[in-house]
Amino acid sequence: MSHLTLAIAATKTLTFVFGAVITYLSWSAYRRTRAEALRALAVGFAVVTVGAVLGGAVDLAGDVIDITGQTAVLYGVLVQSLLTMLGFGIITYSLYRE
Repeated sequence: MSHLTLAIAATKTLTFVFGAVITYLSWSAYRRTRAEALRALAVGFAVVTVGAVLGGAVDLAGDVIDITGQTAVLYGVLVQSLLTMLGFGIITYSLYRE
């Protein structure tokens, strides 16, 4: 395992921890207030968090199962970008929801 692989794993782990805390706090606020906007906010943060972690997992899986390095990175970036886009779209929706 290279230093770069270890750095990716560490940053994705911290991204998951912080994203999970933000998602939990948003979901707790939704449960307390029943405001639909807060539910959408929690879902949006969850999708962004999952996207970041899955993108890193695809990168790391490419190292483990010996996929061509560039291909694994491109798939990882694609997964992360798609889920980040979807999550930010949901977060934007939550900000306009009344």
